[in-house]
Amino acid sequence: MNSLSCLSLTLQVLAVVAQDAPVPVVLWHGMGDSAAGMIGIANILKDNIPDVYVYRIMIGNNLLVDTESGFFRDTNRQVREVCEKIQADPELAGGYNAIGFSQGGQFLRAVAQRCPQPPMKNLITFGAQHQGVFGFPNCPGELDPFCDIVRDLLNYGAYVDFVQNILVQAQYWHDPLHFDTYVEKSQFIAEINNEKAVKNESYAINLSSLENFVMVKHNQDSMVEPRESGHFEFYYPGQADVLQPLRESPIYTEDRIGLKALDEAGKLHFLAVEGNHLEFSRDWFIQEIINVYLK
Repeated sequence: MNSLSCLSLTLQVLAVVAQDAPVPVVLWHGMGDSAAGMIGIANILKDNIPDVYVYRIMIGNNLLVDTESGFFRDTNRQVREVCEKIQADPELAGGYNAIGFSQGGQFLRAVAQRCPQPPMKNLITFGAQHQGVFGFPNCPGELDPFCDIVRDLLNYGAYVDFVQNILVQAQYWHDPLHFDTYVEKSQFIAEINNEKAVKNESYAINLSSLENFVMVKHNQDSMVEPRESGHFEFYYPGQADVLQPLRESPIYTEDRIGLKALDEAGKLHFLAVEGNHLEFSRDWFIQEIINVYLK
C-alpha cells in the first residue's frame, strides 16, 4: 500500500471515530459555586454518556478566584475569557453542548451569541436569569460576607458606574420601574438581550443556529425574582407586578436575539421542575435532559 493510500485510510478511520464520539459538554456553575461544584453533574454525564468529554469552566487559576469571580468581576470579561478557553481546547473544536446553572446560564447564552466558533449545539439552562432579576432574596449561607457586600452595593445603586464595573449581580439587575436607566446603564444583560439603541444583528444569527435551546424553571425558586426569568419572561416596563409573556415581548416579536426563529423551528423548549433553585433529581436529569438532548 502506497503512502497516499495509507493517508486516505487514516483519514477515513479518524472521520469514523470522530463521528461516533459523543459531543463534549461544557458546564458553567452559578453564584457562590466553583468548577469543583460541577463534579457531581460531570460524573452523571460520564456515567450515562460513555467516553464523553466534560469541560468545567473555571475563571482564574484556582477555585477561590473562580468563586469570587461569581460576585466581583466584569461579566463581559469573563465571557471573553471563556470564549478563548473554549477556542483553545482541541476537544471542543468540533462543537459542544453547554449546560449553565443559575447565572452560568445567561453567561453561556452570551457565549453562544458572541462566539459562534466552535459551534455550541445544544444550550440548556437551569434557573437562569435570562431577563435579569429585580430582587436579591437570599444567597449561599457559607458566603454570607459576600452576600452582605452584594446587598449593600445593590442598595447603593445598581446602575452606578463603579458598581456595574465590579459587581456581577448588578450587571444583570433589571429594574422595570426605571426601564430607560436600565437600558442605558446595564453593561451586560441589556446588551446581550439586544435592548440597546444600537442592535447587534449577529446575536440573532448565532443563537438561532443552536440545535436546541432548553430553559428549565424551578417552580418553587426562591432565589430568582421573578423566577419566570428562567423562561425569559419579566415584568412589563413601569411596574413590578404583572409579568409579560415572552411571546409578547419585543425581544421575541422583533426577534432581537433569535428566540422567535428558534421557536418557529421547534428548537425552543420550556421545562419546569418542582423544587427550589437548582433542585432536581438525578433520574429527572437523566431522563429529561441527557436522554433527550445530549445523547
